[in-house]
Amino acid sequence: MLGFGLSLVRLVVLAFIIFSPVGLGIRTLPAKGLFRFAEAPEYRNGEECPGKGRKGFVSSCDASLVHIAMTLDSEYLRGSIAAVHSILRHSSCPENVFLHFIAAEFDPESPRVLTQLVRSTFPSLNYKVYIFREDTVINLISSSIRSALENPLNYARNYLGDILGQCVERVIYIDSDLVVVDDIGKLWNTTLSESRVIGAPEYCHADFVKYFTDEFWSDSDLSRVFDSRNPCYFNTGVMAMDLKRWREGNYRSKIENWMELQRRRRIYDLGSLPPFLLVFAGNVEPIDHRWNQHGLGGDNVKGSCRPLHPGPVSLLHWSGKGKPWSRLDAKNPCPVDHLWEPYDLFRPQRNNRLNH
Repeated sequence: MLGFGLSLVRLVVLAFIIFSPVGLGIRTLPAKGLFRFAEAPEYRNGEECPGKGRKGFVSSCDASLVHIAMTLDSEYLRGSIAAVHSILRHSSCPENVFLHFIAAEFDPESPRVLTQLVRSTFPSLNYKVYIFREDTVINLISSSIRSALENPLNYARNYLGDILGQCVERVIYIDSDLVVVDDIGKLWNTTLSESRVIGAPEYCHADFVKYFTDEFWSDSDLSRVFDSRNPCYFNTGVMAMDLKRWREGNYRSKIENWMELQRRRRIYDLGSLPPFLLVFAGNVEPIDHRWNQHGLGGDNVKGSCRPLHPGPVSLLHWSGKGKPWSRLDAKNPCPVDHLWEPYDLFRPQRNNRLNH
């Protein structure tokens, strides 16, 4: 009788594994970090969309698609899944969206497992996963005011021109701690005028001086980099990028040059942002502020609650220390965290025990 009972239990478990909507990618994750996500609804193109009802293979080189790049790792996985869900839910042509995921080479969960998980959560998503070799940048990273900012994957945006195929000439880069509440196609249609390489919301009222150290500003040979520009702060978590111009201008090397100098002299404290400011501030295509309501994660030390900025919102960004999933799980959310919650597909692992 005991043997029969155990066999029956095994059959029930097996049936759950086979027919569960969770998917193979999630089930293959090791028990130490067993991620489970509900399968997202099927989002389809409307009648007005080019290529309505796309079927079969979709090329990552297809210039008619909306190309989005973001990182994919186990630490921010829950945020990445929510971000993708929000994009598809609000896109007028979700089948015309292509995600380029950049996964760390030495992530605790292998890129293969993360790839399977994305597929099980978004079965019809057009996407490709690329491996980011951390040794590309590890020797250029200096200490920051918050250890999370020293993660090599934070610097993957510097290498999009090399990681993505040469056929990908335009991309929207987004961080993993945000949700889009508008049609991403509107952001994609941003025109980068003249020779501008990136577009982003600018914040010219921000104190630009604070992003660099006194040593930087006291050295005229360094600070003169801004002499011919009117630099404004911008957040690198949301950028429209012309990768063709990026490659032609060798902007990867320009950013790396500043990172190499930072290793020898302390000219900033904030990780991956300042090199972008040094290279691009004052020469950025301005995008409406609605496309990056950033800072919702509070500052980089305490991560305290912050309200929304006045005005319309198309994208909510929890930059800063506090992340909505962490605060929600801790039963201590900020008011704005409830705006992220509807896009969360995470399903906690139940601790079921068999009674004998």
